[in-house]
Amino acid sequence: MANGGDYLKSPDLLPVTHQKRIVGTFGFAVIWVGMAIVLAAFAIGGSAIMSLSLPMVILATLAGSVLIGVFMTLIGDIGVEHGLSFPVYMRAPFGTIGTHVPSLVRGVTAACWFGLNTYFGAMAINGILNLLFDFNNWYLCFLVFAALQLFNTALGIKSIERFADFAAPVIILISCWMYITLADQATVQGKDVWAWVESPTTGIAAFTAFMVVMMANMGFWATLAADMPTLSRFFKAPKNERNWFKRNKTQLVGSLIVMPLTNTFIVTIGAVAYMATASADPINALMNSASGIVLGVLLLMIVLAQWSTNTSANVIPAATIFSNIGGPKVPFWAAVIIAGIIGVVAQPWNLFDVLVNVLLIIGGILTAIVGILFADYYLIRKRRVNVKDLYELDGQYKYMRGFNLAGLFAWVIGGAIANMYPTYSSLVGFFVGAIVYYVLAKYWWFKKYPQAELDNPSDAEYLGLTVGHDWDDIVMQEIDGKGSN
Repeated sequence: MANGGDYLKSPDLLPVTHQKRIVGTFGFAVIWVGMAIVLAAFAIGGSAIMSLSLPMVILATLAGSVLIGVFMTLIGDIGVEHGLSFPVYMRAPFGTIGTHVPSLVRGVTAACWFGLNTYFGAMAINGILNLLFDFNNWYLCFLVFAALQLFNTALGIKSIERFADFAAPVIILISCWMYITLADQATVQGKDVWAWVESPTTGIAAFTAFMVVMMANMGFWATLAADMPTLSRFFKAPKNERNWFKRNKTQLVGSLIVMPLTNTFIVTIGAVAYMATASADPINALMNSASGIVLGVLLLMIVLAQWSTNTSANVIPAATIFSNIGGPKVPFWAAVIIAGIIGVVAQPWNLFDVLVNVLLIIGGILTAIVGILFADYYLIRKRRVNVKDLYELDGQYKYMRGFNLAGLFAWVIGGAIANMYPTYSSLVGFFVGAIVYYVLAKYWWFKKYPQAELDNPSDAEYLGLTVGHDWDDIVMQEIDGKGSN
């Protein structure tokens, strides 16, 4: 590779050009349906219905989903405007080496989601084997299913990923089946699903329960809120368009309409499942709503859906991050194994039961990063970025030996204060992270380490799509120029 094998210029990290942006509004909507059909969201509904009526659960879920959708869309403009992925832009607020620290948190989170989805798939496999052979050992199923997925991903086998196109509609159909059946079961038990509350709460207790549901839903998607540029850099958008809303039309439809509706649907199923069976476990709920060969087929669909979702959404992103951090000493196959080990050590069979509490913690930590990105991109740089230097080891983003202490301090402070107030964790994390970073970066760090786009705030030089720039061509010219010297 040019420039001494500089890992900052890895081909998969280069800016995406306008010609390579192939995902339109409808395409992103379909992608969101696939991403938002997550069985783990049942836990939010099951926990929420203990304190709130179903209409209030739905309202809190919609509010949290729309709010995190706003964060996603704001941060996603980095990908739309400049074609940059999350780990590349993170070099600006965290430094060329410092970017690995929050990226590692994102990788560990993805590995834990792998473990949780594997647990659901293992329970479904155990259910199938129990139907056919009276076999009952879910833990063995878990280990075997985890090994199969990791082996599949390490070898790059693509066949199972082809099922991804069918996974989302299959889970939607299964969820509809479950809702109708479980709602009927609840009615037979004398429970009105639209009014029933197991532990009625009023006043401040009800408000607290409402906010917890909001924050849990925000925490559920906080990772993607930070990571959205990695996806949005492939979205179609008009060149030379200065209107932010027109430029981000694809994001607005997907993250503010499709995601909230889909996510709320799944959380609602979890709530109804708890009403009918006193359990929000999706596999348990499914086994209470079907039997015989129908149950066997539905469980098989669950297994394949978890497999396809895990491969693309959890194992590959986690392994890519671990491999990138480890460098040549950690090849991709080894990073896949690391992701798998973390997923198992996380004990997902216990994680599901405390998922809402975990989401409140994760939400505060990750939305602090979102707040830092917001402050850096919008408030300080005003969307202008010295893209070429993001790919230079000795450029302006090297800072102090590769670390931007303003970003690291703001993240620690934002995450810590957010977890002092878990009922409002995601909101506290975002605003504290943004405010602390803005003050530290503007009045301290960037006084020590000047930034070209701040010293010369030129739209023509530092904006991307808005002024018709394709940064990939410019970055490649820099690489070729240095490589020939």
